[in-house]
Amino acid sequence: MFYAAAGGAGAGGTGQLIQMIIPFVIMIAVFYFLLIRPQKKKQNQRTAMLNSLNKGDKIVTIGGLHGTIMEMTADTVVIRVNDVTKLTFDRSAISHSVKDPS
Repeated sequence: MFYAAAGGAGAGGTGQLIQMIIPFVIMIAVFYFLLIRPQKKKQNQRTAMLNSLNKGDKIVTIGGLHGTIMEMTADTVVIRVNDVTKLTFDRSAISHSVKDPS
């Protein structure tokens, strides 16, 4: 019944299907190269930075607090803010490490 109603278009239907699918494939490729791939690269760089931190490194937290790492565990970091104050943060709260200008 559908075949008769469609007018018997065999090969023409396949061409129309491909024309409908091509824009979706292009859209997915654009999303991958403009959104997904750069975000994944940035996440890998952040993970590498967090894994390379050592005791004594100067860091900045996401909240903007500057300090020096005193102790580290798998998921927490104790930083020294001044001579007396030590604060405990999650490791994921570290924004970046600060390099000494030498």
